[in-house]
Amino acid sequence: MAMTLRLPDDLDAKLTERARRERRSKQELAIEAIREAQDRAELNVDDVLAELMESDAEILDYLK
Repeated sequence: MAMTLRLPDDLDAKLTERARRERRSKQELAIEAIREAQDRAELNVDDVLAELMESDAEILDYLK
């Protein structure tokens, strides 16, 4: 699906320079960054849930 992303000039300049250095497209780098951010967000949720399951295990067992 197509999407237009408007970046501030300073961020676009950094992205352009990184793309040039790595010989990759700005699109590739943006997609990679979005995927990594999503992975981190999912890990955080999983970590919180795991911590809650552990800390509240006794209560959860009681509620079963």
